[in-house]
Amino acid sequence: MTLPSGVGSWPGTDPVTPARQVRDLLSDNGIPYLVELPDRGPGADMIGRTAAALVDLEVDLQPSGWRLAPAADRNVRRGRAFLRDDLEVLAETYDGWQGPLKVALTGPWTLAASLWLPRGERVVTDAGACRDLVQSLAEAVRVLAGQVRAAVPGAQVILQLDEPGLPAVLAGSLRSASGLNQVRPVDLPIVRDGLATVREAHDGRVVVHCCAPKVPTALLRSVDTEISLDTSLLSPAAWEGVAELIESGRTLWAGAIPTDAVGTHPGAFVDALTDAWHRVGLPDAALADLVVTPACGLATRREAARIQRLAVDAASALAERAAA
Repeated sequence: MTLPSGVGSWPGTDPVTPARQVRDLLSDNGIPYLVELPDRGPGADMIGRTAAALVDLEVDLQPSGWRLAPAADRNVRRGRAFLRDDLEVLAETYDGWQGPLKVALTGPWTLAASLWLPRGERVVTDAGACRDLVQSLAEAVRVLAGQVRAAVPGAQVILQLDEPGLPAVLAGSLRSASGLNQVRPVDLPIVRDGLATVREAHDGRVVVHCCAPKVPTALLRSVDTEISLDTSLLSPAAWEGVAELIESGRTLWAGAIPTDAVGTHPGAFVDALTDAWHRVGLPDAALADLVVTPACGLATRREAARIQRLAVDAASALAERAAA
C-alpha cells in the first residue's frame, strides 16, 4: 500500500505540537517520524544535531561552521539536550505505538563535507579523518536506534541518512576553505564503503535522503538503501535510474509535494508523478510500494501541517491508482 511520510524538519521551537500533528496525520496509514526543529538554533540544525550525537569525536561551533575539536562546546551540549527533550516527547506522543517510526541523522559524506578540521579545511579532504568520522557516525546510529527503541518499545526504527551534499562530494564541486579552489572528488569506492559502514550499523530499514539534483541512484542501490528524493529535480535519464531501483525491489520515497505547494488538493502532483512513472514504463501496480513525502524538510514553511496533509492525500490517490 502506498504510504505517506515526511522528511523531518518543521518550523518552530516547541517539539510537542508538531510531534502530535505528525502522529495524527501519519499514525493510521503512514510512517511517522521524529520531528526536527532547526529554529531552536545551533545544535538543532542538521549538521549540529548529528555532530552532537557522534561517539568519541567532539566538535565545536566556529564562525566558519562546525569543527572537530578536543572538547565539546556549549552548542554541542545544547544539541544533546535538544535530543533528550525530543526523545521524551517521542515517548509521550507514541506511548503504546506499534509500527514504523523514522529518525534521521546526517549521512557520512554530507557530514564530512560540512565539518571542518582543526586547521581549517573540510574533513572530506582528510582520508584518516573521514574514516574516524564514519566509525563515529556508525556508533551514533546504534546509540540513537537504541534510544528510540527504549522510548517507544514497539517502534520499528527506520533510519534516514540526510545526504544533500553527496553529489557535490562525488563531483568535486565543494569550495575549499579559502574559496579559491575546489575540493577534489572522493573516489566512488571510498564513498560506497563509508555509506555501507553506516548503513550496516542499523539492523532495520535505511533510507538515504538527497534533495539535490543528480542523486547517485546506482551507488545507493549498491549499498542496500532505499532512496528519498525530490522528484521534480529528476531528468528523464535520472528517472531511468529510479526505474532500475524500483525494479530491483527497493523502495522509493518520492518527494512529490513541493514545499511551497498551495491549495489543499494533490491532484496536479499525483499527475506529474504518474506521468513520469509511465514514461519509464513502470506499471501502476508498482505505485503501491511508494512512500510519498514533501520534497524536502518543512522548517521554513509555516503551513507545514497542510503540506504534510497533501502528502497523505497524494498517497491515498496513488494507492487507488495502484489498485485499479
